[in-house]
Amino acid sequence: MAAVQTRSERALNRVAIAAVLVITLIFLAPIYWITSTAFKPRNLATTIPPTVLFEPELSPFVKLFTKRSQLRGTPTPEEYAAAPWWERMVFDGGEKIVRSGRGEVQPSGYPNRFMNSLIVAITSTVLAVGMGTFTAYGFSRFKVKGEADLLFFILSTRMLPPVVVAIPMFLMYRVVGLNDTHWGLIILYTAFNLSFSVWLMKGFIDEIPKEYEEAALVDGYTRMEAFFKIVIPEAATGIAATAVFCFITAWNEYAFALIMTNRRAQTAPPFIPSQVGSGLPDWTVIAAGTFLFLLPVAIFTFLLRNHLLRGMSFGAIRK
Repeated sequence: MAAVQTRSERALNRVAIAAVLVITLIFLAPIYWITSTAFKPRNLATTIPPTVLFEPELSPFVKLFTKRSQLRGTPTPEEYAAAPWWERMVFDGGEKIVRSGRGEVQPSGYPNRFMNSLIVAITSTVLAVGMGTFTAYGFSRFKVKGEADLLFFILSTRMLPPVVVAIPMFLMYRVVGLNDTHWGLIILYTAFNLSFSVWLMKGFIDEIPKEYEEAALVDGYTRMEAFFKIVIPEAATGIAATAVFCFITAWNEYAFALIMTNRRAQTAPPFIPSQVGSGLPDWTVIAAGTFLFLLPVAIFTFLLRNHLLRGMSFGAIRK
């Protein structure tokens, strides 16, 4: 009987491992597709069946960071030989790089949009996590009249999709002059992430024994000193986990960025699809922009991976 149970357990383990591998491949397939397309020549991006083996090239990234136009005719051998190696890649694709009257290469709008995404996502994450931590500490440590109603009201701000409130917010922002500004997006993203931050941080702070702070107060600490020297270090894993989710939400947000911004404060998500190239859509450029756009989130999550794992399990085992 024991042997039969052992065989059945092994079979279940194998099935579970196979299921995990299949799910992992399903989730990794789009990332592989985007990454491979970002390094493909333009003529191989939409082949049927898909081209798996190819010689990688950097022309999609050259096109992503430069303005270009359709090439009329073919460059002369002298022009082709005098062009830098990266400009020859664009020539081979039937396009040319736009230059100023002084011969300077005209950059595309992607670097500015990418920097706008960093500014807006980092600032809104810091504000949302900071204010959420203070608010959660107040709800966790003090008796607040109508606490349940207030927490529900805070949570209710996440019940409507962003696109529902985008038009009213656009009209209000136009009156106060916040359209197409960094602070306009930062305020929106902070407000949108604040409810998530409050609820998540309250769960983390509830798990920190109050006796730690009481002992610190007896030793002469003020309430704020106890908060910064006792609570914050104990809640560091929770803060890291909350920061990751807030950053990902702000980094990937599309609806507000599309409606509220135009050029000056536009972020990368609405800009990347606009890089369709001259003539037919250039999917390799869109894939290159998407590939670079994935890197900051991947790096940020990787750096905080240990805190993230501990933060997700924090409070799971109660003594």
